[in-house]
Amino acid sequence: MGESRRPAGKRPARPIPGIFHIRMFSCILAVPMMKLPAGIQERLYRLGIFARILIAVGEFAKNRRVSLRVLVMQIYFTFAQAMGISTMLALGIGAAVGIIGFPFLQMLGQQQLIYTLLIIVVTRELGPLLIAFIIIARSATAIATEVAGMVISHEVEAYVAVGIDPIEHLAVPRFLGVTASLLLMNVYFSLFGLAGSYFIIQLFHPLPAEYYFGNLIQTLTVADIAVVTAKALAFGMIISTVAITEGLSVERASTEVPVAGLRAVTKAFAGCIAVNIAISAIFYTALA
Repeated sequence: MGESRRPAGKRPARPIPGIFHIRMFSCILAVPMMKLPAGIQERLYRLGIFARILIAVGEFAKNRRVSLRVLVMQIYFTFAQAMGISTMLALGIGAAVGIIGFPFLQMLGQQQLIYTLLIIVVTRELGPLLIAFIIIARSATAIATEVAGMVISHEVEAYVAVGIDPIEHLAVPRFLGVTASLLLMNVYFSLFGLAGSYFIIQLFHPLPAEYYFGNLIQTLTVADIAVVTAKALAFGMIISTVAITEGLSVERASTEVPVAGLRAVTKAFAGCIAVNIAISAIFYTALA
């Protein structure tokens, strides 16, 4: 008696995590959400999730509990387990620059420019983008499919039912873990890439290690470090946010899980390439 009934076979609509943030942006813009085009709704949804994650970072720092273990494991999966392929790729890129660049510059009498070339290719331009591609291929798909599986199996709803914030518990550790891993991986990649070039240059023109690495340190500028750091942070935030939002965007069918992983890879690739172009353009414009 007095209980509301719904038609058989129909389930109540599941609220999308972070939807209240979209409504908040809609109220600020004084535009009803339902009247906005689908593309704008999707962008506002992603912006709402990103804003909610940034807000929850402070709460995560105060109340780590179980989420700290998720953060440590995310860094382990994203950084530590990717060290093997990153080492081979870094050594290969550094060796290629040494094999191609050093003999050519030596012919021109400009072998000192090899240090500038190494910093540009390995540390500042190609290295960060290759690292982002590795992380997207390994972690973006894993995070998107894992979160999507939790949504399909109603684990996210269970967190809400017992008073646990799913953004703080699921999204923030992955967001911080991927971003920190991008920073660590860029340092690791640069070290091995520059070391690989050193061993190749020894075949053409033996140099003391102190001379080689001393020239690299003198060539490396604060602007180079700032660009690499900006790219690593931006790539980490893009990859993690895209993977999380794609995982949360699934409905009820298990067939949506692999689709969410594919969408995460595609959008993360596009976002990282666009941001890489933008940061490099700003850097070279400032130099001009």
